Amino acid sequence: MVRNYTDDPVDANVLNRILDRAQRAPSAGFSQGVSFVVVTDEGRRREIAELAHEDEYLADGFDPWISRAPVHVIICSNRAAYLDRYREPDKGGPDGPAGREEGWPIPYWWVDAGASMMLLLLAVVDEGLAAGFLGSHNLGALSALLDIPDDVAPIGIVTIGHGAVDRRSGSLARGRRADAIHREHWNPSAGD
Repeated sequence: MVRNYTDDPVDANVLNRILDRAQRAPSAGFSQGVSFVVVTDEGRRREIAELAHEDEYLADGFDPWISRAPVHVIICSNRAAYLDRYREPDKGGPDGPAGREEGWPIPYWWVDAGASMMLLLLAVVDEGLAAGFLGSHNLGALSALLDIPDDVAPIGIVTIGHGAVDRRSGSLARGRRADAIHREHWNPSAGD
């Protein structure tokens, strides 16, 4: 994750290739409920930065990375697209369990959005650019600013641009967990 960018713009053809790759993420039932709002307008990016509390990053010694990024991609998910898809005959029909929210032990509209975000981030790196992901606690205001429909939920913002020297997050000092990988089963002594 990058928290500073140069002032160089992102080539439109490069951005289109990135977005094309991001749309190729898995989609439960090929529901295709993930969408993207791409913002390049400088004034609108500043408004997004304000909604995302960029002033707090600045107070903590970070650069104005949100407003400076030449591209913002807001990843969105539409829960209804999944429920509607799973009401179709090949997925259980109108009375099938997955046609109701409680029929989804894992809400794949969020899983698919995360997969799309990861493809977006990887595509950015493949194009020699840099990206950062941030959440916003003002999702309602973000939706209003960008005219996102009520049935579509923004999940966060990916900033894209040419990376500049930045201040690394203090969270990185935690290092990677040594116990994140489990082989064959969770408890290594269970096989003894």
